[in-house]
Amino acid sequence: MSSDRGRPIKLLQGYLWYPRDAEIDLGTFLPSQLEPDIHVLWDELPQAPFAFFDDGTLAASQRVHQLTVLTFAEDEEAAGRLVPWLAEVLQRALDATPEGVGWQVMEDLRPIE
Repeated sequence: MSSDRGRPIKLLQGYLWYPRDAEIDLGTFLPSQLEPDIHVLWDELPQAPFAFFDDGTLAASQRVHQLTVLTFAEDEEAAGRLVPWLAEVLQRALDATPEGVGWQVMEDLRPIE
């Protein structure tokens, strides 16, 4: 898959979660797009891919979203140069979420096939 913009390359991958009874619109806090051509996607999972969080909280008591951040670039090296800045921007956005929102986000620099 390629375009004039380059190949799609994943930058970050992780999970966001909050209590099932909380009514939180993640779009209020997270950008869906950043320049240059960075896309922040989150999708609610029907079920967490794990039973417990690190602190012992039952995953079944939480709404869990998969988070994927991608861009279009010529190669992984070019895309990787965006990660430090992106991590700072995303951390500020996550820090602004309401109490009870948790996250685990890791660098996952690889092409999307």
